[in-house]
Amino acid sequence: MEDYAKQQLEEWYHLYSVDVFRFIFILIGDREKAKDLTHDTFLKAFQSVHSFQHKTSDKNWLYKIARNTTIDEMKRKKPFYYAVENLFSLTDNRPNPEEMVALGEREEQLYLSLRKIKRPYQEVIVFRKIKQLSIKETAEILGWRENKVKVYLHRGLEDLKKQMVKEGYVHESN
Repeated sequence: MEDYAKQQLEEWYHLYSVDVFRFIFILIGDREKAKDLTHDTFLKAFQSVHSFQHKTSDKNWLYKIARNTTIDEMKRKKPFYYAVENLFSLTDNRPNPEEMVALGEREEQLYLSLRKIKRPYQEVIVFRKIKQLSIKETAEILGWRENKVKVYLHRGLEDLKKQMVKEGYVHESN
């Protein structure tokens, strides 16, 4: 059984580690912490692969583990420190210059604004709009009803739009 778990983990890591890392990085904005939490996610998956019932896709199961691992880490921080860290993002939590160039100006603004809205809104926007998961898949990962995903997506996008306007981003229409 352990050989199966090791083989499965290697396959999943090869297929999904970049996606899991990006998801965690978007939520916390700290590259090193995101690497650690990605590692922790795959370690937890290895430890519980025998209980995986295939009711969802492998990738969605890993996203759920990544989300829970990230939330656990956030809870370990002192609430005041976490609030200050998220309200006043430190420059070392921002993407490095090479990443900024790669992201482009619009994507950079989106990323920075996304980090300033409520975490549940961040999560649903990342899964639905960035990762392109279905409403059903998003609901499975978050442990929500599909209707809640729809409502939070709508509210999250509204908050994101307000945040971007607040930060001076003006959408150019043709």
